[in-house]
Amino acid sequence: MTSTDKKVRYSPESKVQYTPFTAAEGVTQAFRILEGRWKMLILFHLFGEQTRRFSELEKAIPDISQKMLIQQLRQLEADGVVTRTVHPQVPPKVEYSLTEWGQTLCPALDAILSWAEQRPDR
Repeated sequence: MTSTDKKVRYSPESKVQYTPFTAAEGVTQAFRILEGRWKMLILFHLFGEQTRRFSELEKAIPDISQKMLIQQLRQLEADGVVTRTVHPQVPPKVEYSLTEWGQTLCPALDAILSWAEQRPDR
């Protein structure tokens, strides 16, 4: 008789034992970091270890206001997803890139995209 215990674990290398409550709470907290109309678009422009100047992000996302772009980038920076580098020059040069932890979002978001594409009523 075969055992299926290896198939139903959350993650084979995970040492944390999740209950349904703690798993749901962890996922909810992760989605709170990513919620916002523009955050996903900003992240996809920064994936692949790309560094973008603020003006490049403004041009790449033409429908976003400057104020909203600043807010979303600050929230991502406060959450540890994005790093901001200010170069001391005139005019000021500000660059954004994903932190090492932020880069690990790429496979997770790819998995969500693949899951969404498999929707039965598409």
